[in-house]
Amino acid sequence: MNSTVYVGNKGVMNYVLAVITQFNTEKAEEVRIKARGRAISRAVDVEEMLKNRFMPEVKVKEINLGTDTIKNEDGKTINISTIEIVLTR
Repeated sequence: MNSTVYVGNKGVMNYVLAVITQFNTEKAEEVRIKARGRAISRAVDVEEMLKNRFMPEVKVKEINLGTDTIKNEDGKTINISTIEIVLTR
């Protein structure tokens, strides 16, 4: 079973707890942390805090980088960077 945590504007600890919950209560073997744009650095912080403080047994299986093309408020098409960090036990 795969679970995904989407990182946005909340504090890092909110997402760390969400990942821990996925591993513990959902019995997930893999958890994906996904983020776009400015939230990418927060996603990396979540992964590092999880590995170094809370769940040292968790390993990074893979990291996927990409670009999404979206329309902004002005109707212009812009590219936004994305990251997906796959964690496994």
